[in-house]
Amino acid sequence: MNKYDVVIIGSGHNALIAAAYLTRAGRSVLVLEKNDRPGGFVRTEELTLPGFKHDVYSAAHPLFLTGPAYADFREELEKRGLRYINTDLPTGVSMESGETAVFGRSVEELTAEAERLMPGDGAALGRIFESFAPYTGDVFQLFNLDLSTHPASNIIEKLLGGSGSNKRGYSEFAASLYSTARNAVSGLKSPVTRAMLASWVTHLGRTPDEVGSGIWVPLTALALLGGGMPIPEGGSEKLAEALSRLIQDQGGTIITGTQAEQIVVKNGKAVAVRTAGGEQYEAKHAVIASTGPDQLYLSLLAEAEVSPVIRGQAQRFRYGRGCVQIHLALREAPQWPDARFNRIGQPHLTDGLDGFTQAIAQGMADLLPAKPTFTVDCPTNLDPTRAPAGQAIMRIQVLEVPCRPRGDAAGLIDVGDGSWTPELTERFAERVIAVVGQHIPNVPDVIIGKYVVTPDTIARFNPNSGPGDPYGGAHDLAQSYLFRPLPSQPSHRSEIPNVYMLGAATWPGHGINGGSGYIVAQQLLASDKHGAS
Repeated sequence: MNKYDVVIIGSGHNALIAAAYLTRAGRSVLVLEKNDRPGGFVRTEELTLPGFKHDVYSAAHPLFLTGPAYADFREELEKRGLRYINTDLPTGVSMESGETAVFGRSVEELTAEAERLMPGDGAALGRIFESFAPYTGDVFQLFNLDLSTHPASNIIEKLLGGSGSNKRGYSEFAASLYSTARNAVSGLKSPVTRAMLASWVTHLGRTPDEVGSGIWVPLTALALLGGGMPIPEGGSEKLAEALSRLIQDQGGTIITGTQAEQIVVKNGKAVAVRTAGGEQYEAKHAVIASTGPDQLYLSLLAEAEVSPVIRGQAQRFRYGRGCVQIHLALREAPQWPDARFNRIGQPHLTDGLDGFTQAIAQGMADLLPAKPTFTVDCPTNLDPTRAPAGQAIMRIQVLEVPCRPRGDAAGLIDVGDGSWTPELTERFAERVIAVVGQHIPNVPDVIIGKYVVTPDTIARFNPNSGPGDPYGGAHDLAQSYLFRPLPSQPSHRSEIPNVYMLGAATWPGHGINGGSGYIVAQQLLASDKHGAS
């Protein structure tokens, strides 16, 4: 009864996608989850008041909708209750000055908006897309490949190499890998357009002045053009629910409330997973761990024979800064001065790129930012089922917040020992909501309920977040691409040959993209075919 082809530790969406592929291929699969239900950060709850359905952690799924897993399973997931609602305005920006901009779903609309804000910027934005166009197809293909494989290596070599008469040099794409988001938008004159485009790199675990962030400006823009800002009707967790039903309908097993404690290794291969409750589940072919490398090598494989080099690198795996999410129940919809924002997905509220990076710098110094900048989203604008009739919900997402603040950049909040106490949480939430009120006139008057997720909340819920990093480990250049999850393991295959890793700590990183789930599933199915032949 406790024997399976594959045992999966953790049930984030990547783990569920891998399980969906494996069970569809006839493999017996067990998914072990420590929480009360599967899904990881894909979770919807009535946090504030009855009838107000908030996405506790992640919300929109643009990268998933443009990936292969959704294409492969769309019909089956829709049969099990998953329905996406999208918008023609995925994002935008509201400036402290009152200026606004929206991001349309076509290059023509986007360049027209840039031109409206500053003559000449439409052409400048067009040049950004044109310069990236020769590399677009190859870059997006890499999101579905393990970067350590030969197919990926061939694409990387092609992307980095020179062309034409410059065979000995490197491509413009190679240079852009070391650029910054600020540099990427420097050809635009409008501070509004610059803020709208460059700010999104923080949602990829990077900062606008960080080496390596530049390439993510056109990448994010193209992803938003292609995917929009889709949300599941009824809440983000509908994705996890549909995947879970699909896995079980295909013969898979999901056990919740069960903490995996050890991967049992014999003769150099994983043979079972032991839980904290003493149960042992045998794995005939493989174990998949939806964890960070520190948890894998220092905890789950603590008793296995692992090289000192890779264990040392796991000990040095770094986490990024934290996130504060403020969930609001509103008695009426937000009254945006720009009516276009009534159908927008997730805009930034900011005083510009300089103010944005100043707030980030304060967070990097472990200080609460004096003037936070952030995104807001109001899902009820697109999905009125998420709140009682005529009422609304809003999520405010403040990134790059210290997990354990040592001070306040404004000198007004006593942070104590850095723990996110109720008092500290309330004071910081008040500061953030005051900024929202500068952009939306009926806030805070219409707030009837509030719930705040802090870095401490995130850390308690998901050990993949370390001290409260929602992105599963720092994404700076030294811990990205072929250095992720570890320099000695630039892939999803661990030092134990039949133990695989997936999730935010592996390529292509965090976010609801399904990439690592797809990659690991294809590797396992390919190895099974090879073994059978």
